Amino acid sequence: MTPDQVESALQGLDSGLESVRSAADLQSLEARRLELLGRKDGALTNVLKSLKDLSVEDKRRLGSMANTLRVKMEQALDERKAALEKEALQRDLDSLQIDLSLPGSSSPCGRLHPLTRTLDELCAILSRMGFAWAEGPHVETDFHNFAALNIPDDHPAKDSHDTFYLSPGSLLLRTHTSPVQIRTLQSMRPCSSVRIMSPGRVFRHENADASHSSVFHQVEGLYVDKNVSLADLKGTLRSFLQALFGPQTRMRLRPSFFPFTEPSAQVDIQCALCRGEGCAVCKRLGWLEVLGAGMVHPNVLRNAGYDPEIWSGYAWGLGVERIAMMRGRVQDIRWFYQNDVRFLEGWQ
Repeated sequence: MTPDQVESALQGLDSGLESVRSAADLQSLEARRLELLGRKDGALTNVLKSLKDLSVEDKRRLGSMANTLRVKMEQALDERKAALEKEALQRDLDSLQIDLSLPGSSSPCGRLHPLTRTLDELCAILSRMGFAWAEGPHVETDFHNFAALNIPDDHPAKDSHDTFYLSPGSLLLRTHTSPVQIRTLQSMRPCSSVRIMSPGRVFRHENADASHSSVFHQVEGLYVDKNVSLADLKGTLRSFLQALFGPQTRMRLRPSFFPFTEPSAQVDIQCALCRGEGCAVCKRLGWLEVLGAGMVHPNVLRNAGYDPEIWSGYAWGLGVERIAMMRGRVQDIRWFYQNDVRFLEGWQ
C-alpha cells in the first residue's frame, strides 16, 4: 500500500468507530473487535503490517496516526462493553421478583473458643490480684524444663512428663509452664519480689482419651519475696477460686508431692452440684480436685540464683481444659479440639 492508501484506510477506520458505539449486544461487539483489531485479519492490523514497506518519514507519521486510532478503538470498545454489561445486569434485576419487605439473610456471629474464654477469665482474675503476665518459649532446654525444677535425669517424676524431644538430651517441647518461672527468676535475680502468672500451651507424650491430650494448656502462678508463708498461698488460692467459682466456694488442701515444691498440696473445692454430699460428677467424694500448689523448693530457688535462707515463695498450677470441663460439664477433653460447631455453640 502507498502512503496515500494507508492514510485513506486509517481515515475510513476512524469513521467506522460509530459501529462500535452502536453495537447491540456483547456478541456483536466482540465480532466488531475482531474485525478491527484481530491479530490475523483485523483491518487496523493489516494496515500496520503494510507500514514496513514505507519510508522512514511515512512510517513515523502514519504509525503515529495508527497508534492514536488503536487507542481510540480500544477505549470505545471498553466503554461499550461496560455499558452493555450494565444494561444486561439491569435486565436481570428487573426480571427478578424481589420482596423488599422480607428480612435479609443474617450472617452468624463468631465467638471465642471455650478454652480461650476460660484462659482469658483466669488471667483477668490473676491480673486483678497483682500477678503480671509472663511467657516463655514452647521449645525448652532440659535444664529449664527439668533440672532447674529439681527433676534430675533419674527422677521418677520425669516418667509422668514424657515429652517430644527435638534433639537427644537437649531441646524438647515443654511439659509445663514452670520453665517460665525459672527464666523470670533468673532475669530478675535477686533484687526484688516476683509475682507472675504464666499461661500457655504445653506438650506431653500422652495417648489421647477422655481426660488426656498430647497438647493442652496451663496457667501457673508464682510469688517470691521475703517471709512468704503457706498462709499467703492459702489466702491467695481462696480468693482466686472464689472469684472463679463463686463466693460460696469452699476449699481444702491435701498433702501431696511435687518435685519443685515443698511442702506440696492438692487443692480441692467442694462440689457445687451436691454441696459436698456426693454425686456422679465428684465421684461420690463431695470434692473436686482443681490444682496443685506448694512452697517453692529451696533447690529451685538456688538454681534460679536466690538464697533460700532469705527468699521464699509459693507456686501453683492448673489445667485450663480441666477448669473448662468442670464449668461446662464436658465429659471428653477431645471435644475442645474437634471443631464441632454444635459443641462450640452449645458450650457455656
